[in-house]
Amino acid sequence: MVTLDDERMRSRLAAGTGGRGVSEGEDGRRVLDEVNKSGSVRSVNRAVAIMKFLSASGASTLTEIADGVDIYKSTAHRLLATLRDEGLVEQDEANSKYDLGYGLVLLASSVTSDLDILRCARPICERLSEQTGETVTVSVLEDDEAVVIHQAVSKSSAISVDWTGRYTQIHATGAGKVFLAYMPEERLKSILRGPLKRSTEHTLVDPARLREDLAGIRARDYATCFEELEIGLNVVSAPVRLSDGPVTTAISVSGPAFRFPEGDVEEVGALIRQTAAEISRCLGFRGVGG
Repeated sequence: MVTLDDERMRSRLAAGTGGRGVSEGEDGRRVLDEVNKSGSVRSVNRAVAIMKFLSASGASTLTEIADGVDIYKSTAHRLLATLRDEGLVEQDEANSKYDLGYGLVLLASSVTSDLDILRCARPICERLSEQTGETVTVSVLEDDEAVVIHQAVSKSSAISVDWTGRYTQIHATGAGKVFLAYMPEERLKSILRGPLKRSTEHTLVDPARLREDLAGIRARDYATCFEELEIGLNVVSAPVRLSDGPVTTAISVSGPAFRFPEGDVEEVGALIRQTAAEISRCLGFRGVGG
């Protein structure tokens, strides 16, 4: 099916090639390759296809790659040059063959880390959720936000929202405040310079008050968040440690304020701290008295 965008592209190319149209030259085909026909970018699809081909076939020549992916050699060369510049593909100087690069290992390592966390955390979170009767989430630090990568919901939980994949302000959540508490000072200063958005009337946006809160988190090794992100939502969070350095993973228990009041925090705080330490040990951490 030819779309309006296709026709516009053909008209532009025809005008730029003396009316020859786009079917007689590789340049025209290359430009049309970029036309979005199904919500995806064709050049990205083909770059991925090249990496999949190399994964299945191993080191290959430019001709073999172009034939295997069914694209012009010039297109393959252009894509391979970009992939090589990014470290995703390597070229052997001796035989000019291309193969997958070590840059893919670096990309995969972050995914592997999250998968390891989930492998350890899932059963433990399920147990904690049933123990507390509330929702348990695992969050990781991404840029200056906290993102939920796993959620366990108790049968008796009053929260029906799925937080998985949701990004939240780092200063207005339990997990986010855990990240801030154990963050290097220079990065913390940069974040506290703000502006810090107020989500509710209880959100701490004053840097001095927030620093006091962070000091308390480090002292007891868990964070509290009372209606700071949403009215009626209380949260207790603890750090999951992969090393002695900054904390980038946290586990949280969330519940409605009417059945998860501030008076219950100390008991839940001790429980979530133990749970976080258990996940940390599963991930191989042996520090902090471990």
